[in-house]
Amino acid sequence: MGKKKQHHEEHVDEAWLLPYADMLTLLLALFIVMFAMSQVDKEKLQKAAEQFNIVFAGGTGVLENSGSTITPGNTTMSQIVEQDKMVSVKSTLEEEIKKSGHADKVKVELNGEGLLISMQDTVLFNSGDAEILTGFHPALTQISTLIKGFNNDIRIAGHTDNLPISNSKFHSNWDLSYTRSLNVMKFMVSKGGLPANKFSVQAFAEYKPKFDNSTPDGRAKNRRVEILIVRNHPTDKEKDK
Repeated sequence: MGKKKQHHEEHVDEAWLLPYADMLTLLLALFIVMFAMSQVDKEKLQKAAEQFNIVFAGGTGVLENSGSTITPGNTTMSQIVEQDKMVSVKSTLEEEIKKSGHADKVKVELNGEGLLISMQDTVLFNSGDAEILTGFHPALTQISTLIKGFNNDIRIAGHTDNLPISNSKFHSNWDLSYTRSLNVMKFMVSKGGLPANKFSVQAFAEYKPKFDNSTPDGRAKNRRVEILIVRNHPTDKEKDK
């Protein structure tokens, strides 16, 4: 009787999985580095390097920038993406504000809290009033359109100078600064199409001056309404506050 052929079960060699996983990790790291290098910004390159470190060393700094070792911090890719978006919108806002002829009265700033748009009261209101001037409606609509892509909270803050006000509409600078900020918020929701649940309104009267209230020019600059697009991913400095 002939021998029965013995069939041995074939085992798949899984040794290829390890180098494949390493390759994917390398590709991820390469993407992060290329992303940072495309931005021509040393700060972004450093942040991307931190992510590179996290991927490869589990928390040990291995790259150098300007002669110093970079160690992973709390910076995330979400912060980098949000920062890039705010920088881009800031640039577009400044261009459009310049075109509209309001560059001397409307300023855009990027800080630790977020993207800040500061508007002097003379472009928005008549003296001692809180109704938004129709001539500024197009500019405020455009601002609303340009920030519509953010899924961030928006704070509207009203400020006055230190000269007391008392007329038939407003009994104090608190009343005036609050109503002005409220009206800007209402406009951006009803005319600008922004979601109401993202807004909060603040009134500071004369108590948050940025300029010297002892001069007419300083008082004019202090009378303002500020729109702040609040960071969803604050910087480390802002987290420590």
